[in-house]
Amino acid sequence: MSNLISVERLKKRLENNLDNTVIVDVRFQLDNPDAGRKMYLESHLPGAVYLDLNRDLSGRAEKHGGAHPLPNRETFTAKMGNIGIDENTTVVIYDQGNGMFAARLWWLLENSGHDKVYLLEGGYKRWVEDGNDVTKEISRLQRKKFKPKYRNDQTVTMEEVKEKTENQTAILIDSRAKERYLGEIETLYSKAGHIPGAKNYFWKGVLAGEGVWKKGKELEQHFAALPKDEEIIVSCGSGVSACPNILALKAAGYTNVKLYPGSFSDWISYDKNDIELDES
Repeated sequence: MSNLISVERLKKRLENNLDNTVIVDVRFQLDNPDAGRKMYLESHLPGAVYLDLNRDLSGRAEKHGGAHPLPNRETFTAKMGNIGIDENTTVVIYDQGNGMFAARLWWLLENSGHDKVYLLEGGYKRWVEDGNDVTKEISRLQRKKFKPKYRNDQTVTMEEVKEKTENQTAILIDSRAKERYLGEIETLYSKAGHIPGAKNYFWKGVLAGEGVWKKGKELEQHFAALPKDEEIIVSCGSGVSACPNILALKAAGYTNVKLYPGSFSDWISYDKNDIELDES
């Protein structure tokens, strides 16, 4: 996958002091929102800055829009510049290892027109297991002016999801674990189940192992039931775990892939919307 960078390659970049590279730590725990920042303060990759899912990679949750709405574009653009990112910067993102939170920032940057964005395969866990140095030193990077070129055709609204699924003009994917998709368990929201017509592709299905992504034919086989000539809408609970699926779909050659940012948490905020419990 072209948007992955190995620990070895990143280490060489750091050893060679390659300029214009920003490393971003996005470790986070949904059930303990302060844990990621604490982990960063305890130890992180040399030169890394920290961005928080709730504070930096999401907007304020309201009645509609889901639990992790997309951040305000102007605010996000300013934050990227403040941590030393402009449109020419190479950005390397890592989380604890499996890539869910890293993929969220990848999607936000990709949607803003930035193409030099990479996930550290294996994340912080792999970096440490391979015996590489970590630090407590907080990096202060030179501010830059990020000039985004937003791609306005990469998201869909609740109304568009409803219309496209009812008219069967797009395929909707639910990226959550199967037991949540089927409504057998729901720990985050007031309603359980899935959007009618959604097909379940648990986001961890794109991983070949702990922190290792499927590549090439493995990804093509994983998504073999999805036609490449149709629009694919990817959802999850709140627009976060959908992002690894989007990254993997694009790596597998799918070009018409869109995010439903609010996902299931937005869908259930409208009382009129139906919910399914059976597999679609």
